[in-house]
Amino acid sequence: MTFLNAIFRNLFSRPATRRYPFVKREPFPGTRGQLAIDPDRCIYCGICAKRCPANAITVSKTPSKSWTLDNYRCVICGYCVEVCPKKCLTMKQDYFSPK
Repeated sequence: MTFLNAIFRNLFSRPATRRYPFVKREPFPGTRGQLAIDPDRCIYCGICAKRCPANAITVSKTPSKSWTLDNYRCVICGYCVEVCPKKCLTMKQDYFSPK
């Protein structure tokens, strides 16, 4: 008889989960979702690349200044943001969505 009670209770109640594509949850404060860079402030010192445990960041000072991030290797730890001397790296609360 307890099975029937559980069946009827769940049959006529609302679902416990969100309908994800249609209803999105707001991120919590301090959520680390995606790494962002301000290239105008960056001095291309390479400290962030040395500190990255996943080797997801590549910094090239010569011949042309470039900074690349492999989003699939990045573990969103935030170490690069902590050691950046110019504070040009930030963690956005948006999640990475591959296209």
